[in-house]
Amino acid sequence: MCQGHAAGTPVAAVPQDVGAFVGERVPLEPVERVSVTTLVDNSVDVLAASAEGVVRPPIGRWGMQPSSVFADGVVLDGPVAEHGFSALVEVTTAGGAVHRLIFDTGVTPDGMVENLRRLSIDPSAAEVVVCSHGHFDHVGGLDGLVRRLGGRANLPIVIHPEFWAKRRVAFPGRDPWELPTPSRAALEGAGFEIYEREHPSFLFERSVLVTGEVPRTTEFEKGMAPHQALRPGGWEPDPLILDDQALIVHVRGRGLVVVTGCGHAGIVNITRYARALTGVEDVAAVMGGFHLTGPGFEPVITPTVAALEALAPRMVVPAHCTGWKAQAALAAHLPDAYVANSIGTRFDIPAAVAGG
Repeated sequence: MCQGHAAGTPVAAVPQDVGAFVGERVPLEPVERVSVTTLVDNSVDVLAASAEGVVRPPIGRWGMQPSSVFADGVVLDGPVAEHGFSALVEVTTAGGAVHRLIFDTGVTPDGMVENLRRLSIDPSAAEVVVCSHGHFDHVGGLDGLVRRLGGRANLPIVIHPEFWAKRRVAFPGRDPWELPTPSRAALEGAGFEIYEREHPSFLFERSVLVTGEVPRTTEFEKGMAPHQALRPGGWEPDPLILDDQALIVHVRGRGLVVVTGCGHAGIVNITRYARALTGVEDVAAVMGGFHLTGPGFEPVITPTVAALEALAPRMVVPAHCTGWKAQAALAAHLPDAYVANSIGTRFDIPAAVAGG
């Protein structure tokens, strides 16, 4: 199914009777290491310092590009920020195998692949693409990825069935704005092998779990009120954005690493669901978009921060659509866990050392 990439079947469905809080646990295999490198985000900070488990690309090692306004005729060729999200996720299994996937692809056709080039990362090493949902700021970079791979992807892509929905946002007092809609024909024509999964699914011999649709259980994470979807009877409210899904990895002795795109399902819902599915209580890291920006979401910041404090993740990396007010609240209430994201940053979480 995936010639030229990992041996075996990289996408395996989890039995559909797995519930959110009852029933048999999902047997997610612990891994020896997970690394998450930010390829696309809304910000880049060239002066951010590295720390334990957080590796920032030093500015002195970035490449150069031509520029006529400098004496030497060159200027820095560093990563470029855009409104979107993408990450390269690398896992090392208990058997020592190393697997890579691309999670989301940003908004512009060339943003992700140009940042891959600037970071000296070869996209051909990726074995699968996972899209958190069908919004354009997480899908647009598939165009450039196909071109960078020689005009044909030959990759599995894991999505939720609602990924294809035609959508718009309708704010009171404004004309509705229709979002760009992904094309199945275009993705299949580009060589992607499409896997639609409403329920959880495994990647890489049960070492990575894609959540599929996430149950909504908190009182405060109610979705995006102005969001609508085109159904057979016309435009209908679609606040929950049910195709929103996340990645889960279990790092041996550390706990769960949860990676989100926008977190439309709610970062607390998602993290609780990850714990319930796997039976693993410890949370090593939550990272990605938490969608807490703007007046409609600011009332959700306080209960979200309080719930995350109770979940006690060792690392919190809010990105993309989280917003500066939520970032400030998270930094204030989880000061030992909070890490500011920046394009090019690699978050490296190894398994715990026995006896350490």
